Amino acid sequence: MFGHEKFGAYRDSIEFVALVSEIIEKIPDGYGKLIDQFRRAAIAVPLNIAEGSGKSTEVNKRHSYAIARGEAMECAAIVDVLLCLGMIDLAKAKQAKELLERISAILTSVCSKRLGT
Repeated sequence: MFGHEKFGAYRDSIEFVALVSEIIEKIPDGYGKLIDQFRRAAIAVPLNIAEGSGKSTEVNKRHSYAIARGEAMECAAIVDVLLCLGMIDLAKAKQAKELLERISAILTSVCSKRLGT
């Protein structure tokens, strides 16, 4: 097992990608750019977490984790937009936001640790 596979934020982000796939199926035609943006941002979260775990310095790890956190924030905004447009039900939005909050909290904690500790 790779190190990133043991990281809670990574596991949650993989679960989020699966949820995004479900959500995207219900978005009506005509929103291809929004779908593409959502899919790319969601997939970027676990990819950046995995990349960060493979970095050799703490600074580089934190940089990748910060990018993953930014992508998670973008996903949260997209969920808000989908909810506003009536393209996602409240239960799915809540499920998505809970995963994103956990991911963000873990990544924020890792990124805010002092260097050298």
